[in-house]
Amino acid sequence: MKKRLETQTVVTWTLIVATIIIGYYGRDLAKLLDARWLIKFPSAWVVRFNVEISAAMKWLVEDAAIGPVSFTDVTRGIAWLIEQPYHLSLALLADGFVVGQGAEATTVLPAISWIVVTAAVIALGQYCRDWGLAALVGACFLYLAVFGQWDSAMVTLASVIIAVPIGAGGGLLLGIWAYRHPLGERILSPILDLMQTIPIFAYLVPILFMFGFGPVSALVATIIYATPPMVRITTLALKSVDPEILDFGRMAGTTRRQLTWRVLVPSASQTLMVGVNQVIMLTLNMVIIASMIGAGGLGFDVLAALRRLDIGAGFEAGIAIVVLAIAVDRLSQAFAERIGQVDKPAPGSWVSRHKRTTLVGVLLLLTWVLGQFSPLLLKYPESQTITTGAFWNDTVKYLNVNYFDALEAVKIFFLTWFLLPIKKVMLGIPWPMAIALLSLLGWRAGGWKLGVLCLALSGLIAISGLWTKAMVTVYLCGASVILATVIGIPLGVLAALNRHAGTAINLFIDTLQTLPSFVYLIPVVMLFRVGDFTAMIAIVLYALAPAVRYAAHGVRSVSKDLIEAGQVSGCTRWQLLRHIRLPMALPEILLGLNQTIMLALSMLVITALVGTRDLGQEVYIALTKADTGRGLVAGLAIAFIAIIADRLLKAGARNARIRFGLES
Repeated sequence: MKKRLETQTVVTWTLIVATIIIGYYGRDLAKLLDARWLIKFPSAWVVRFNVEISAAMKWLVEDAAIGPVSFTDVTRGIAWLIEQPYHLSLALLADGFVVGQGAEATTVLPAISWIVVTAAVIALGQYCRDWGLAALVGACFLYLAVFGQWDSAMVTLASVIIAVPIGAGGGLLLGIWAYRHPLGERILSPILDLMQTIPIFAYLVPILFMFGFGPVSALVATIIYATPPMVRITTLALKSVDPEILDFGRMAGTTRRQLTWRVLVPSASQTLMVGVNQVIMLTLNMVIIASMIGAGGLGFDVLAALRRLDIGAGFEAGIAIVVLAIAVDRLSQAFAERIGQVDKPAPGSWVSRHKRTTLVGVLLLLTWVLGQFSPLLLKYPESQTITTGAFWNDTVKYLNVNYFDALEAVKIFFLTWFLLPIKKVMLGIPWPMAIALLSLLGWRAGGWKLGVLCLALSGLIAISGLWTKAMVTVYLCGASVILATVIGIPLGVLAALNRHAGTAINLFIDTLQTLPSFVYLIPVVMLFRVGDFTAMIAIVLYALAPAVRYAAHGVRSVSKDLIEAGQVSGCTRWQLLRHIRLPMALPEILLGLNQTIMLALSMLVITALVGTRDLGQEVYIALTKADTGRGLVAGLAIAFIAIIADRLLKAGARNARIRFGLES
């Protein structure tokens, strides 16, 4: 059996190497043999899915109806339900309550003062944890005011306040339904996979069709993007509840509803708050993309700066998003820990028991009343704001003037010896061979079902007419993932083995994870201009974190007994790393590689803004032309690539665990 497995492995690797060699010379061979159809999928065989999808969307928006209620009536109703709380939160935080329009508009009640909002988050931080957290979140909100980002930040916060409860609440209900009905979980799983792997740009087009251009469309897109993690975490959290707790609940005579809401959900509350935290962070990650379809705030500021190539303004708005994300993230994490604690009921009146709430309420009333006489109490004066835009602009200008030749040399080196050879291989592989190889890898890694899945998904990409652009996508994603892995795994190993280095590396990775994806493009474009190299650098920075974190976790998780056995056997530190730590950490490293690929693919659509010619550009063009079918087909092609990579790497990680005895 072992010999047969070794033979199969040798055959598989031989086929992979042969495919790479054939790919490198593929175009020349196809031209020589007059068989270009092997490289480029024949247009006569293409199925125009995009035309059918566009026609279906047009029918849905214009003609679909159930009795007197049209589909448009339904979308308008949903939009109205979302608009009401959104306008309320926007009025409270940013615009104030205004009567009338234009020159006749009068402010009945101003927006909540920057002083009150800052005091409220300080009070919440102190309540959730301690004065250290209160000082951190207070400093974050004070930064927004002092650096002139307050108004835009409050517009963004208003969107977060609406999107997070809807996303978290909807995800909770769907997760409970999936927990109760195993068939429901099987139905939801592929839908959630598609929601998480289809680029957000792809479903911005149908959302625009259904809800029109504006903040509501942006909120709907944000909710769709941010909900899947909550569904998955809810199902996982409910399954993890101690069975004894459930038995006690049943013995107490609870109904099914009571068991869910009074036993299961409270018992899983801390894990569920992790899901809420994920919804918050994904919502903040969406603010720039959402600004493309009508959302204002910090996202719009970053996007406008990117269009103007204004490095200073883009960095200021991007850093403001990071600062807001840090404050909201730390508060949500602390609140998750807080709800697991039981406080003793304090004696005294309501005011004495709720001093923080009372203080914030009094401040709110005072600023509303006294703010009529002193505008400083309502809005931070613009004359006192600080800007760092000139500093960032001057820094990039200095680097361009003094290091242009060095930067250009680095760019040409990577293009000549790394990017272009990979691109030549990917575009030269005959599509029948690529599909066959993927099917074989699926069969070897996960059995015939995975083999059929790889065959079906890669075949659909081919017959949709997007094979060449899919190969460009795989090339750019693959090159970026290779570089991220080569950098990330050594950093992860160093972080695991050296405490001081680990602290610095974790700080660096935390910073990369909190920066919005668009922010990476601004300095890279200014230094290297548009093109594949620029896209690769942005993708590597965005996708680096999982490679580092999973490698560090895998190395730390190696059994101490194995390490001691190696030391007793006389292994050096290098031998311990090479023969024990890295092999045992391989399953975790593969999962990190999987996550790196997912992030790289999600970034590809954004890098279409800097001149890439792949599926990401196809999705972006579809968005600009409002072509629903084209955008969805290209988005699904990216999702199929992501699903194939995800399933292959998960199967590989599972096989590695079995091989090392970590899983039966």
